[in-house]
Amino acid sequence: MSARLPEFNWDVLEDAAALAAAHPDGVVNLSMGTPVDPVPEVVRAALAAGSDAPGYPLTAGTPALRAAIAGWAERACRATGDGLGVLPTIGSKELVGWLPTMLGIGPGDAVVIPRICYPTYADGVRLAGAETIRSDSLTAVGPSRVRLVWVNSPGNPTGQVLPAAHLRKVVDWARERGAVVASDECYLGLGWTAEPVSVLSPQVCGSSYEGVLAVHSLSKRSNLAGYRAGFVAGDPALVAELLKVRKHAGMIVPAPIQSAMVAALSDEEHAAAQRARYAARRDVLREAFAGAGFEIEHSAGGLYLWMTRHEDCWQTVDWLARRGILVAAGSFYGPAGQRYVRAALTESDERIASVAARLAG
Repeated sequence: MSARLPEFNWDVLEDAAALAAAHPDGVVNLSMGTPVDPVPEVVRAALAAGSDAPGYPLTAGTPALRAAIAGWAERACRATGDGLGVLPTIGSKELVGWLPTMLGIGPGDAVVIPRICYPTYADGVRLAGAETIRSDSLTAVGPSRVRLVWVNSPGNPTGQVLPAAHLRKVVDWARERGAVVASDECYLGLGWTAEPVSVLSPQVCGSSYEGVLAVHSLSKRSNLAGYRAGFVAGDPALVAELLKVRKHAGMIVPAPIQSAMVAALSDEEHAAAQRARYAARRDVLREAFAGAGFEIEHSAGGLYLWMTRHEDCWQTVDWLARRGILVAAGSFYGPAGQRYVRAALTESDERIASVAARLAG
């Protein structure tokens, strides 16, 4: 099975990581995008309170968690009505990686993913044995048997925010062909110069969730990457099918994590504070990289800056690593990213503040 997959991206970055770590003042790690700020106390308290959980948890999630997910989707995604299907997941990556397989997609089927995107979309297609079509324009997609279309707004790595009208066209196109639209919305709350719109909004899906799924994570919003806490919401028939498969496969969010998720989804104060931290770090990094001659493209939302020096991405990775700054190579995200790098906002304030001086050196 592993023969279907490429070499793991972060393993490929090891030489650059070692070079950056040799900097006298240590590495500024802007590569993976792993949170560094504390887990909110309200979440930690809920985790502790739910820790006496000797029995098996519910794959579907507790009633309290399902209600918390639905309530959050109404507030953040503008979801309306009582027909929304919801299901907790073990973070979002496992759902992304296994969604094609869980939907019964396989050889002879095709999945459309963005030209530049999170690598796990393509990995999931490979695991299912289906065909990957990289395209940002569905009018360019040929007669292939498309079963699934991935969209991502704000995008990883580019930070591009897709307007509601574009997303609506994608949903209409997919519904005409009986395909599913899966919208990765992990950065929905991080719009900077544009306002992201969920696929669950009536602006996009109309009066029905038919054929649409929204994928969400608490990793960045609530600093819960270590908890592996996510969920999917949308078409109740599709969610029910995923639940059936996940029951058999043992894809269950642990009970204490479910308790923590309820607390995280019910509290907006910590999320607003974290957003403010990222906004401040983004301002510092934008000024530093622009001042060093980098051209920043898109980056209207999300957790990253998408940048170029108009050279091969590995030259840029090496140039930055020699200054103790580690970034992700744009080639990780597709052939169209070969001349770009991605810088995450997920370092401490002290580390972020050091970037400008290092770039000037």
